[in-house]
Amino acid sequence: MLATDRSFARLVDYGGGTVSPEIFSSPELYEQELEQIFARCWLFVGHESQIPNPGDFIRSRMGEEQVIVTRDRQHQIHVLLNSCPHRGNMVCRYDQGNALGFQCSFHGWVFNSAGELVTLPQSGDGYDHMRKEEWGLMRAKVEVFQGSIWATWDHSAPSFLEYLGGCDAYLKTSFVDADGSDNGAEILGSPMKWRIGMNWKVPMPDYDIPHAWTTHRSLAVGLGVGPSGAPIERGPDGGYVGRLGRRNTMQVSFPEGHTTAVEVPSDHANGAWPDSGEYDDWPIIRQYLRDKYEARKMRLGVLASQEEGPHVFPNLGFFGRVIRVLHPEGPASTEMWSYFLVDKAAPQAVKDAMARYYEHWYGPGGMTQKDDMENWYVLTRWTKGHMTRKLRLNAQLGLGKPPLDGPSTFGLPGLWAPSYSDENTRRFYQRWAEVMQARAWDDLRVKDTVR
Repeated sequence: MLATDRSFARLVDYGGGTVSPEIFSSPELYEQELEQIFARCWLFVGHESQIPNPGDFIRSRMGEEQVIVTRDRQHQIHVLLNSCPHRGNMVCRYDQGNALGFQCSFHGWVFNSAGELVTLPQSGDGYDHMRKEEWGLMRAKVEVFQGSIWATWDHSAPSFLEYLGGCDAYLKTSFVDADGSDNGAEILGSPMKWRIGMNWKVPMPDYDIPHAWTTHRSLAVGLGVGPSGAPIERGPDGGYVGRLGRRNTMQVSFPEGHTTAVEVPSDHANGAWPDSGEYDDWPIIRQYLRDKYEARKMRLGVLASQEEGPHVFPNLGFFGRVIRVLHPEGPASTEMWSYFLVDKAAPQAVKDAMARYYEHWYGPGGMTQKDDMENWYVLTRWTKGHMTRKLRLNAQLGLGKPPLDGPSTFGLPGLWAPSYSDENTRRFYQRWAEVMQARAWDDLRVKDTVR
């Protein structure tokens, strides 16, 4: 049963810039999220580079559901619920591999890589009248975007491009080659996975500049670098400034709940991201990106300096070319998967250097992520109390400055707000409340686009 519209107005107040702590701890709201959000929204499940050949498969997640992402003999991609329709047992227990069929270890039912039931034990002794075509694995609706694979259980959902609402321009920049050519990325190895005692929404949306100078202060003061390793120093106003100066970056959001950060287009840009300093200790990476940058500008234009992909509602975010997916495991537990993107055509030496760079900065033992994890855990743990749940959490930074229309102001999609603002946070939770209440996709389609 859905919570009432009135109760959601209490939980999320976009106009007033407040959110109730209850959304991070309520078991009832969490169960509703599984039904309203994770069973309906488009979710990232993997990349074509992980299953290049017929019979290749990987295991992935959609909310709490485990799925198998396969490529069949006709090279078609399928996303299948990893649950046998006979007794509900898993049919695939391996994270990746190549197999043209999956056999349930309980009673031996066999399914092909398209999810069809192909073999039954004792098929002539009791299953004579069973229609095998009705007992295949449950299939999700699937679309591929620049090599990335997305799925939804709701076959009435809009197309993935419509779902993005104009955010595709920014999402594309992460999956192209460094020179801007289409479908040029691949996943480096397997995703890094770890569990955190936090609600899945706590890190959302990914772009949160105001937290960096406190949460990651030890990096700035102790090492003189920012969260991605770029050198920084004290500016004249007391804040920290990177090598390329104070870049004119703004938050960008969409009514569909997607958010990102974009450098304001300018003929006098502050420099190219290969020279920001984050690769100073990795000269082979820096030179590789420098060599690609002119071609990138020709192909991507004003988005050539865009190095960070968007947060795609509900649970995918980017940190540079690191994809971060937050899989819910209850109101106070999340399994985080990080995928690392590299150019398919890059020399192996560059890929190896990128692997070391990612390992150094990201993941549970990286220089950056462990700063955040303590805050995420504590926030989740201490919003469960009776009095704490009566609080209103503040998201009012920049509330008095309405976002600018991107297409008419900058010639780029989205709603633009200052970098130091909570607009992206307000937009994410507004969409969360809308999806939690909506009974059909017709209630969620955005009429006023900002493409």
